[in-house]
Amino acid sequence: MKTLLPVLACILLAGCDFTVPLVDTPTLDLDKSAIGLWERPKTDGGQAERLLVLPLGKQEYLVAYTGNGTDSIYARGWLCKVADLTLVQLKWIGNSKGDAPDDTRVYQFASFTVSGDQLSLRLLNPEIVGRDAKSSAALTKAIEANKSSPALLREAMVFTKAKD
Repeated sequence: MKTLLPVLACILLAGCDFTVPLVDTPTLDLDKSAIGLWERPKTDGGQAERLLVLPLGKQEYLVAYTGNGTDSIYARGWLCKVADLTLVQLKWIGNSKGDAPDDTRVYQFASFTVSGDQLSLRLLNPEIVGRDAKSSAALTKAIEANKSSPALLREAMVFTKAKD
């Protein structure tokens, strides 16, 4: 992930967090309310961050994130349930320069809600559940053990539906 890390750090606070998925294959249908182009202004006044969410079949998303105005990173995502939470599992697969991740920390998990023209995204906090789960079962167990922690999910990132 070294080639993706600078972009990921900007968007997702600390790069990719996990080496294992929660689930190997999608089983839940997409939440179509998340599909579209979303924007979030940068605090420094630079170009807005853009998040494009497209359907890639009935149960899978293609996600493109552009954090610096030009370079994008791409993920496959699908919904999964754990500890009474519905999360989108993201597997980052490459960037707009054609670089693929060069390590195994390619997974992130997030809850999201869509209300009107706003998408609120909260990433699973690896500081609470730990970054080094060796299996999907161990990661699930860590999430379940911490499900009542108010810090289980990071602070919300709020995007607005793009007008164009």
